[in-house]
Amino acid sequence: MAFEGLAERLQNTIQKIRGKGKVSEADVKEMMREVRLALLEADVNFKVVKDFVKKVSERAVGQEVMKSLTPGQQVIKVVKEELTELMGGEQSQIAVAKRPPTVVMMVGLQGAGKTTTTGKLANLLRKKYNRKPLLVAADIYRPAAIKQLETLGKQLNMPVFSLGDQVSPVEIAQKAIEKAKEEHYDYVLIDTAGRLHIDENLMEELKQIQSLTKPEEIFLVVDAMTGQDAVNVAQSFDEQLGITGVILTKLDGDTRGGAALSIRSVTGKPIKFAGMGEKMDALEPFHPERMASRILGMGDVLTLIEKAQASVDEEKAKQLEQKIRTMSFTLDDFLDQLGQVRSMGPLDELLKMIPGMNRIKGLNNIQIDEKQISHVEAIIRSMTKEEKEHPEIINSSRRKRIAKGSGTTIQEVNRLLKQFEEMKKMMKQMTSMQKGKKKGFKFPFM
Repeated sequence: MAFEGLAERLQNTIQKIRGKGKVSEADVKEMMREVRLALLEADVNFKVVKDFVKKVSERAVGQEVMKSLTPGQQVIKVVKEELTELMGGEQSQIAVAKRPPTVVMMVGLQGAGKTTTTGKLANLLRKKYNRKPLLVAADIYRPAAIKQLETLGKQLNMPVFSLGDQVSPVEIAQKAIEKAKEEHYDYVLIDTAGRLHIDENLMEELKQIQSLTKPEEIFLVVDAMTGQDAVNVAQSFDEQLGITGVILTKLDGDTRGGAALSIRSVTGKPIKFAGMGEKMDALEPFHPERMASRILGMGDVLTLIEKAQASVDEEKAKQLEQKIRTMSFTLDDFLDQLGQVRSMGPLDELLKMIPGMNRIKGLNNIQIDEKQISHVEAIIRSMTKEEKEHPEIINSSRRKRIAKGSGTTIQEVNRLLKQFEEMKKMMKQMTSMQKGKKKGFKFPFM
C-alpha cells in the first residue's frame, strides 16, 4: 500500500507516546521532529509539512491534552484529526446534475491511467450507485486510445460512444451528450486527450470541451507515484480549467504518498477517488478519515465491511451459517469461502484494515503467498465429490492421487486435511458458544 514507509515511521513515533501518563512539551517536540522528517521523506510539500506540524504542536501542548487523564492517547487523537483534515476532512461525493445526464470530464497527462480510470469510474457508478453511464472516446490523438476504451466497454458490458479519430473531440463530446439525453443515460464520462506535458493546444481544446459541455465535474487523474510532480500538475490544470476533484491512481503501489497528503492543501480541491489496483473494480471513494486511520495503524473496519458486503453472497452466507450449525461444512464450502475472501483484495492488505494488527510483531513484513492459496484450491479441486464431503475416507493412495492431480506434494495435502479438521473443531466450539447464548454471537461475515 501507499504510505508504507510513512505509516511505519509514524506508528513507531506514536508507539513511544501512546501509554504515557504524562506528556511534556519536550515529548511533543521530539515527536513532531520525527513526524516532520517522516512527512518530508514521504515527499509531502514542505509548506504543507510546516503548517501541519505547527497545528498539531499547538493543539498537543494545549490545556485539553496536557490535563487529560490519557494525554498520550489525546496527542494521537490530535494527529489523526489533523491528518484527516489535511486530506480533506470529509469524503467528497460525486456531483449529480439537476437534470441528467451528469457530465464528467476526465483530464490528465499521458501515462497517469486516465482511460482505464474512466472505465473503473463507470463500473463504480453502475455497481455502487446504480447509475447508467456512457463512456465517450474523445482522445483522437493517442494511438489505440479509442480502441482501449472500446475494449474496456466490452469487458464491462457498457456502451462506448465513438466517432473515430477524424472528428474533433469537441464535436464528439457534443454528439455524445445528445445521445445520452435521447437514451436516458445518467452520466457521460468524457475521456479527453492527454499529453506528456501541459501545452497550450491541449488546454485550448479542453477549454472548448468544457465551454460546450458545461461539466458538473472535471476530474484530474494523477499518478500517485509521481509525488510532488502530481501536485504541480494539479495546480496547472486547476489554474487553466478549474478542476473539481482529483482521482489518484496507483495508490496501492510502492508510493510514498506525498501527493495524497499535499494535493488538497495546495489546490484546495478534494481527492474524490483512489485507484487501489489494476482490476476494474479497484477504484474506491476516497475517505480522508479512513486513510488517516490506515496510515496510523488503527485499521479501517468500515472499508473492510464494505468490501465484505460487496464480495460475499448473502444467500450463500446464510446457507454457510446453517451448515456450520449442523456441522455439515465441507471442503467444497471451504473452497467457496476462500474464493469470496480472495475477491475482496490482497489478503495482506485486508489484514492491515483490522485494528491493532499493526502492533503484531512482524505483520508489516508479512507476505501472504497467493501461490500457496492457489495450491489449496488445486488440491480441493482434485478431489472427488465424496472426498470433499467426507475427507476422513482419504487414505494414503488417495492422497498420492490428489497430490499428483493438483501438482502439489503429499505433505501439502496432509497439511490441508489437518488444518480443515482443526477448523471444524473450532467451528464446533463456536456452535456450542452460540447454543449457550440466546444472542450476541455471530459467525464471521454472517
